[in-house]
Amino acid sequence: MKVLIIENEIYLAQSIASKLGELGYHCDISSSIQDAFKGIPYDVILLSTNISDQDIYPVIDAYRDAVVILMVSYISNDTVTKPLSAGAKDYILKPFMIEELIRKIEHFQEFNRLKSANETYKRYLKQHFKGVRITHDIENIDVPLFISSNYQKYADLFAFEFARIHEKELVYVSLDDPSEAFNEIAKASGNVLLYISEFQSLKKADRKPFLELIESRQVIVSSTDVIDIPDVEVIEIKSDNTFFEQGDILPIEDYVKYIVLNYQHKFPDTELSKKLGISRKSLWEKRKKYGIIKKK
Repeated sequence: MKVLIIENEIYLAQSIASKLGELGYHCDISSSIQDAFKGIPYDVILLSTNISDQDIYPVIDAYRDAVVILMVSYISNDTVTKPLSAGAKDYILKPFMIEELIRKIEHFQEFNRLKSANETYKRYLKQHFKGVRITHDIENIDVPLFISSNYQKYADLFAFEFARIHEKELVYVSLDDPSEAFNEIAKASGNVLLYISEFQSLKKADRKPFLELIESRQVIVSSTDVIDIPDVEVIEIKSDNTFFEQGDILPIEDYVKYIVLNYQHKFPDTELSKKLGISRKSLWEKRKKYGIIKKK
């Protein structure tokens, strides 16, 4: 990790650099704002706010992708409040223990890792749910509720969209292993939204304890089977894409229809017909038979 220390008290800067260096950080020192623009993508900027007659804001602006931690001698609007509003991430009051500085650096390291992972998961989910649409008025639906869907992706998207729209922290639990699932549900905070899938796999003997366990909790429970439970709200989400989610063996005609619908935008007709083992003319005839319009 690369750290730039901007501090006109050279002894202090060298002391910080030495201690961070022992922990594996690579540190550079600048004694003035003018020397701070090195063209190097630093991870952390330790910026003193008491460098006489020098404007610190160009540094904050130039290193917006880095973690800028202010080193201040006293707390005021000029030393803390305004720089934080301008984009600095945190501050530490001089004199400070190096352990406290390291704690702040590691905190932002972990924050950035989680932020990056979160963005990756968002991109993955966006691709995963591509082409899936929910038509329900999620804003006016409340929990607890059960979802019955013949296509798992629709229930999944509903739960993620519900959490986003209602600004809820979402915790996912699968009933594939009931014992483990019951423990996870019991340990979960009462403030989180639990999304519980695989209700159809739950044995009848376990259903009553399950319903007692989720009573008074914020839950969305999904099943790929019909849900027949008295006094619970059930939303049905139906889709034509029932094929591979439930592990069925498809009739040939259904398989061809599914492949044409879902892959015609990925492969040209020559390759698609070859993969299906049919001629291009036969592919055209099947589109006509199924009423499938190829998008340009």
